Amino acid sequence: MLTGKELSSLLRDNGYKVTPQRLAVYESLAKTKTHPNAEMLFKTLQPKFPAMSFATVYKSMEIFDRLNIITILNTGEDSYRYDADMSDHQHIQCTKCGRVDDLMVDSRDFTHKAELETGYRISEQKSYFYGVCPKCLAKEHN
Repeated sequence: MLTGKELSSLLRDNGYKVTPQRLAVYESLAKTKTHPNAEMLFKTLQPKFPAMSFATVYKSMEIFDRLNIITILNTGEDSYRYDADMSDHQHIQCTKCGRVDDLMVDSRDFTHKAELETGYRISEQKSYFYGVCPKCLAKEHN
């Protein structure tokens, strides 16, 4: 994840304005492992930036995606979720509560097999796993 200074330089170098709100949106995303959507980020930042609009959060996410410093997750919900952790990993979502967690699975064998079977040279892959999280499982058994 980027520092505030690194993010400021990257934004400036690519012709984007550096604003306290934009920096706060990235910092808020980088601090969490909950994979929030834009609305969740907006609600988190609203107390500190009461004049900030929802559009500011959404537009910031679009810029960060263009700069390849976040991942947009499409887990099949009504809105996208975001992740500032750009390491190679997958995601797993609870089908009961909607929680999304990181899944650190080495995907090289899977990618290699897909290349062998299809003849494609794969440049990237995204995998989503779905199931019931430990917290929801515990509720079922109580």
